Amino acid sequence: MLSERRLEVLRAIVQDYVGTEEPVGSKALTERHRLGVSPATVRNDMAVLEDEGYIAQPHTSAGRIPTDKGYRLFVDKLAGVKPLSSPERRAIQHFLDGAVDLDDVVGRTVRLLAQLTRQVAVVQYPSLTRSTVRHVELLSLAPARLMLVLITDTGRVEQRMVDCNAPFGEQSLADLRARLNGKVVGRRFADVPQLVQDLPESFEAEDRATVQTVLSTLLETLVEETEERLMIGGTANLTRFGHDFPLTIRPVLEALEEQVVLLKLLGEVNESGMTVRIGHENAYEGLNSTSVVSVGYGSGGETVAKMGVVGPTRMDYPGTMGAVRAVARYVGQILAES
Repeated sequence: MLSERRLEVLRAIVQDYVGTEEPVGSKALTERHRLGVSPATVRNDMAVLEDEGYIAQPHTSAGRIPTDKGYRLFVDKLAGVKPLSSPERRAIQHFLDGAVDLDDVVGRTVRLLAQLTRQVAVVQYPSLTRSTVRHVELLSLAPARLMLVLITDTGRVEQRMVDCNAPFGEQSLADLRARLNGKVVGRRFADVPQLVQDLPESFEAEDRATVQTVLSTLLETLVEETEERLMIGGTANLTRFGHDFPLTIRPVLEALEEQVVLLKLLGEVNESGMTVRIGHENAYEGLNSTSVVSVGYGSGGETVAKMGVVGPTRMDYPGTMGAVRAVARYVGQILAES
C-alpha cells in the first residue's frame, strides 16, 4: 500500500498533467502544491510511484505522467465527484426542459454532455425490454386499414400500419382498443404476449382474424424495438486531443462507429452506478488510449439505459463524473414527469 504522502504526490501529478498537458517534475510539484516536503523527498516518492507502475517517463522528458494504473488509483481513492455549480445546473435544466419528445431528449442530452465535458458523448435510448406500456391507440384510416400507435412509459412512440383482411367497424375497433389497453397498460413488454394470447377468442368469429392481425403487428413492434439504439455526438472534440493518442486518432474514430462496441463500453444496464473504464481496461483495442465514464439513467428508481462520455485517459475525472451524473439525474426526472 502507498503511504498517504505518496498518494498526495500521485494526486498532484494527475491534476497537473491533466491541467497542463506537460509531464510533471518534482520541482514543479513542490512549487504548485503544499506537499510539506523537499523536492528531494518528492523525487524519491516519484521513484517509488514509477517502480510500482503508477507513473512513467515519456521518452526523454525529465517529467513523469500517470499510467492507466495511476489514473485507476486516482479515480478509486483520490478523486471526489466534482459537483456542478448552480448556474451549470440551471443551464442543464433549462436546456433539457425544452425537449418535445424522447428523440429530442436524447439529442439534447448528447449535445449537452459533449459541451459540458468537451468529450465524445454517447447516450443509449431507453430499452423497450425494460419498458412498460403506457397506452395503445388504434385509429381507422380506411375500412380495412388501421394505424397502431404504441406509447411507452419512457415516452417512446412507435407507429405501424395494419392492413386487415376485411372491413373493421368503429364499434369493434373501440371494443378492441378498450380490451387491449385493459390487459397491457402498465405491464412490461416481456409480459404482453402471454397477456393477449386469448384476446381473439373473446371477439365474434368474423372479427377474430383482424384482432389476430392487430396483435401480431403489436408483438412484432415489441420485438423490433427491443434492439438497442444509440446517439453519439461531439466526435470533433477528439481532434483537440490529437497528441493524447499514440500515433493516430483513427482507431478511436473507427471504434466509435461500431454500435456493438459502444454498447459494450457503456456496460450492462444493471450496473446503474458510475463506471469508469481506463485505457487498457477497455476490451476493444482501438480504445486502449481512452477512458469511458458511464452511468445508468431512468425513472422511479429503475435504470432503463446508460449514458456516458469517451475521451483521452488524460481526462478531468472529477469534473467529467460530476457532469455525467448530473445530466443522468435530470434526464431521469424528465422521464418520470413525461
